[in-house]
Amino acid sequence: VQLQASGGGLVQAGGSLRLSCVGNGLTLDTYSMGWLRQAPGKEREFVAGIHWSDGSTKTADAVKGRFTISRDNAKNAVFLQMNGLRPEDTAVYYCAADRDTIVPIATSPYNYDIWGQGTQVTVSS
Repeated sequence: VQLQASGGGLVQAGGSLRLSCVGNGLTLDTYSMGWLRQAPGKEREFVAGIHWSDGSTKTADAVKGRFTISRDNAKNAVFLQMNGLRPEDTAVYYCAADRDTIVPIATSPYNYDIWGQGTQVTVSS
């Protein structure tokens, strides 16, 4: 059972990337899903999340208006569309699943139970 994230890379400031997260042995539509990131020397932080039941989303203030989370249950995948990238967005991006089906979208990394391996996003100035 694992999550596999992909789509990271090197991009110039102002550019776009689309991250993908696929569940292997894990049916993602029964989990609330999140994207979190960790920059060197910094704590892991919430970027965006999508609720399992109604598809509602939550986005961190730092990326609001630039990043969009979505899911495709038919593909068993969750995506993070990142536009207007900035050097401060440079980090390893992780997708994660929250088993708790009652609470709203979690913003703390501690609420997520299953993690992917991470994909590096580097934004040059």
